[in-house]
Amino acid sequence: MYPSLYYAVKDLLGIDLHFLKMVQMFGFFVAIAFLIAAYFWTKELKRKEEEGLLKAITVKTLKGEKASSSELFFSGLIGFLIGYKLVYILFNFSSFTENTQGFLLSAKGNLFGGILLAGISVYMKYREKEKTKLATPIWTEEKMHPHQHVGNMTLIAAFAGLLGAKIFHNLENWNTFISDPVGALLSFDGLTMYGGLILASIALIFYGKKNGIATSHLIDSSAPSLMIGYAVGRIGCHLSGDGDWGINNVSPKPNWLNWAPDWVWSFDYPHNVVNYGEPILNCNEDKYCNHLVPPVFPTPFYETLMCLFLFLILWNIRKRIKTPGVLFSIYLIFNGLERFFIEKIRVNTLYHINGFGFTQAELISTILFILGVLGIFYFRRSENKITISNS
Repeated sequence: MYPSLYYAVKDLLGIDLHFLKMVQMFGFFVAIAFLIAAYFWTKELKRKEEEGLLKAITVKTLKGEKASSSELFFSGLIGFLIGYKLVYILFNFSSFTENTQGFLLSAKGNLFGGILLAGISVYMKYREKEKTKLATPIWTEEKMHPHQHVGNMTLIAAFAGLLGAKIFHNLENWNTFISDPVGALLSFDGLTMYGGLILASIALIFYGKKNGIATSHLIDSSAPSLMIGYAVGRIGCHLSGDGDWGINNVSPKPNWLNWAPDWVWSFDYPHNVVNYGEPILNCNEDKYCNHLVPPVFPTPFYETLMCLFLFLILWNIRKRIKTPGVLFSIYLIFNGLERFFIEKIRVNTLYHINGFGFTQAELISTILFILGVLGIFYFRRSENKITISNS
């Protein structure tokens, strides 16, 4: 396993680039997942506009204003935070690479570096506004196309998704949260996918309504992107060994899988990033020297394969489905089925009601499946009502 890019580059290329320890493998693939999802989302929004399903809106912008107090304040604040951390990192680089997340989330920093970069940021913002300042600011009108919102929507999805993932994870692991609430909230460890999906969806629908993007077309355009983004993100889970693995699997590999490597059936996740399991003999690393005993099902790998397949289906049927909202409903059905069945061989916290045990993901995936089925009927019925009223 590769907790960070450093270990991957060292193992695959034999190159020792110590600074790559700061690039966590899971975070690296999450970033790639967002970029790939944004690419397909942009393509879909452009297609929908070309087909007349979405339209650009006119946005009024006041040009020629001088820098406002709030603009200067936020420029200074961002500059201070970056400088506060960056200068401290430069003087403590070794410690930073050993515990990147903890370093970034701690209160440690360099006050002089913060003040210096804050001053530079304020000055640059002031000069930038001075170059375009007019004696009398004027209002201009510009066309804003739906796909031009993808950058903002990606950032919103990233922030809301991370927040939702943390909230749902801590609800799922309440005892751990109560014992150390600050550490649980600030740590990047422990993320629940469905929490991120739910909160990000709410935030994006609100953003879309505010910017004149029809909700049904917005969610449809996001469906293939959500599926492939999840598939790519799970690669990071698998390569880093972040704990999202399956239950113990000591059964021999079946004959029909003889063509595949052994780890496809049963894997011990050596050098996993969460340091779980038993020590690896003769391990020369300063940490990440554990592996699972017994081995487990590599469920993140399975989810990557399944979700890539489901993405291809969604991408190929997207033009054939004419009723807005139905494609997203199909995504919910696919998502619910995929996650429900993978939970059967996946490690997770169990809830019990009247002796019946289930996981949070099983509950939510069942709800998503039902919502998907109901959504197909709802959107088709709504379209029929519109057709009848227009005839």
